[in-house]
Amino acid sequence: MNSTFATQGTCAKFIDFEIKDDQLTKVRFIGGCNGNLQAVSRLVEGRPCREVIELLRGIECRNSTSCPDQLAQALSKQIQLAEAS
Repeated sequence: MNSTFATQGTCAKFIDFEIKDDQLTKVRFIGGCNGNLQAVSRLVEGRPCREVIELLRGIECRNSTSCPDQLAQALSKQIQLAEAS
């Protein structure tokens, strides 16, 4: 499942990601600190979504959030939508 999440309070404006069998398979941040966000993407790809959420939720950079925290929020929202349907 491919998804795009509009971030709030971060330099990155969007996060594109793909989930297959509850694993995060692709992550791409649009905007933000390119090198750091490429590293985050590579480190989380292939991991279970809930594990990524646990690792990244609550990391702060500015505005009480960060690009990794926004990814955790995006994954949480996607899981909630999947469970509701």
